[in-house]
Amino acid sequence: RDSEGRWREETGERERKGGSMKLATTMVCSFRFFGDSPTMEDSNLMSGGGSDEVAIGEVSCSRVCIKLIRYRHPGMVLPFTRYIPLHNCLVRKASTLQRFFPGHFNPILQKISTSSSSDCERLPWERSTQAILLGKLKTALRNHQMHEGWESFQDFRTLYGYPEVRLLNQLIVQLSYSSNHSWTRKAFDLVLQVVEEENNSGLVHVDTLTKLALSLARLQMSTSAAVILRLMLDKGCVPPMHLLCLVFLHLVKTEIGAYIACNYLSQVCDFYICLKDKKAQSADVVKPDASIFCLVLDACVRFNLPLKGLLLIELVALTGTVVDAHTVVIVSQILEMNGLRDEIRELKDHIDSVSAAFIRLYRQFYDSLLSLHFKFNDIDAAAKLVFDMNSSHNRHDHKENRKDLKNPCSIAIGSRNLRTGLKIHIELELLQNDSVVKPEGRQDLIFYRGQKLVLSNRALAKFITGYKKDGRISELSKLLLSVQEELYSVAGSRLCSDAIGACIHFGWLESAHDILDDAEAAGSPLDWDTYMLLLSAYRRRRMQRVAKALLKQMTRVHLDNELADDTIHEHFHCVETSDSLGKSNLVVTLVQILKDEDQIFPLVYEFNSSIHFFCMARMMEDALKVYRRMVEMNIQPTIQTFAYLLRGYSSLGMYREITILWGEIKRFMKGCGFPANRDLYELLLINFLRGGYFERVMEVIGHMRDQNMYADKLMYKVEFLRLHKNLYKSLKASDARTEAQLKRLEHVQEFRKWVGIV
Repeated sequence: RDSEGRWREETGERERKGGSMKLATTMVCSFRFFGDSPTMEDSNLMSGGGSDEVAIGEVSCSRVCIKLIRYRHPGMVLPFTRYIPLHNCLVRKASTLQRFFPGHFNPILQKISTSSSSDCERLPWERSTQAILLGKLKTALRNHQMHEGWESFQDFRTLYGYPEVRLLNQLIVQLSYSSNHSWTRKAFDLVLQVVEEENNSGLVHVDTLTKLALSLARLQMSTSAAVILRLMLDKGCVPPMHLLCLVFLHLVKTEIGAYIACNYLSQVCDFYICLKDKKAQSADVVKPDASIFCLVLDACVRFNLPLKGLLLIELVALTGTVVDAHTVVIVSQILEMNGLRDEIRELKDHIDSVSAAFIRLYRQFYDSLLSLHFKFNDIDAAAKLVFDMNSSHNRHDHKENRKDLKNPCSIAIGSRNLRTGLKIHIELELLQNDSVVKPEGRQDLIFYRGQKLVLSNRALAKFITGYKKDGRISELSKLLLSVQEELYSVAGSRLCSDAIGACIHFGWLESAHDILDDAEAAGSPLDWDTYMLLLSAYRRRRMQRVAKALLKQMTRVHLDNELADDTIHEHFHCVETSDSLGKSNLVVTLVQILKDEDQIFPLVYEFNSSIHFFCMARMMEDALKVYRRMVEMNIQPTIQTFAYLLRGYSSLGMYREITILWGEIKRFMKGCGFPANRDLYELLLINFLRGGYFERVMEVIGHMRDQNMYADKLMYKVEFLRLHKNLYKSLKASDARTEAQLKRLEHVQEFRKWVGIV
């Protein structure tokens, strides 16, 4: 063509023949990508065969046209189809071609040459197929047309491989941003395909992987999101903390997502500690911040993952992260779940110094500490806490007493007596304004009412049962009177009356009378209804002598003006027909407390605290002595008991002892109804994997499979490749020398298959 697009008449015979040869060769080669092999005649054409120019035009063009009709890829019409010179008689029959080539025949007829069969003109090429497909892909991405863009990408990859890096990343991002799960899954699969090819490992950018992980987490595809995050970690990259916080925000909405978030955060912390030890400049970039720890620790509380939470608390200390007030409250809940009273007690010494403005925020902290006092059956400590939690804040609410509150303080994890113990750095009056976690926690023992912390009926019921068991009713009376005077309970000024009514309901008439006497001696006599309630109880049980003594006592406190016989009989009739005075909310709660008590023997918390201390100090012989003492006293160990021992042995690399401990765990599971726990199974599995006990590894996996528990296979896969990458990789069963080696080989191969290692 000339500059205006018209055919040049001076084109020579040889040039025209060369053009036809080039077209036929290119077209036949292109069809090979659609699954067809060239025939003998096609081969002749490609090699320059053929008798003359007419043969080329008549033979090749008809075949090319038919091949194009037969193998046209959906959504893809190559541009040269519009310019095929149709000199064959078959092509001239429009009706025949229209049947094979619907929708494309008329445009072709408008472009074909009208010259004689002996004059085959040169075919024009406007641009290459590669450029056209790239153009279609760019247009589809620019217009956010997912279906067209994906098909264009597939066509391009089939012919030429992956497009340029910018387009590939743009495609993955647009697929990720789709609300359709199938498109996001395609983006995930595409990334895996690209990464598996070593030469193309750098095609996908880190920010693209971050956006994909966020989209997967948003769609609750937690396992897939974890795969992407760990791919980034393998490259030495961690998403920016504000984006990682968003990923975790979606992950922790489910239990499995929270479990994955805990494991990944642990890996990030290990990666940061490794970089910090090497004094790498990039260490601070990957350091998790307080918001991320707060988010994941809160998930541990919501989904009851105490061991995971305790591990994260230790990682907070190891990374040196300074936590805010919200995180302190969540940490106290984790410590309570694990029965670690010493640590939370040390925390109290600092929290008592904060101003009264923060008392509502730390309500949950005092609730957790009071719960631990009750679990340890330490009623005296619980009673002291009731008054400290309000009075201490008012006492320290002065500027001179609060100079150091803006500076971080340290809390020991394990014990303050350990030289190598871990410490958490906290700022008690620091609140993250952009925090996505506002921990309210449960309202079980302590409520916030009238700008003060007050006891719930459940807490009062625990005090009553605790003092009653020890026979310390006088101390109970002092507590009730003090709480009633300060209005530190939901019962308010009727606290003592409700307590006496509860005692009468359970038949503890002597205890009820003692509280009545103590209130009278303290100068706070109770009302007439309370005396009459106790008097009616004596009359029903025919305890006439005690009833007469109570009547004299009523006279002494000036209630004799209401002691007329008619009034007494009328009151007794009301009591017999209605128990409203005796069945208060406190009575209902006390019934529930007595029904649920003694589920865990209080001494087990004392033993667990001792075991935890010895294991943190790596004094495993002493820890084992405490455990054996528990067994001798027929006190059943808890999940925390074995978890502390496991972690103690693991810190010393004593994997053989862990196999012995696994036998103990199985014995309790079989004979004593010991509950199965995923966190405990994970501790066992990861330690057996490190020690190379693959038979035990598969045994634990079998237990988890029987309990239908989720297992983070990718984490175990990473650990296996780090420690045993080439273990028995090329060894066959026939090469095993002993029976033991053969069994070990089978277990290793079974584990490889389970985690997906080829």
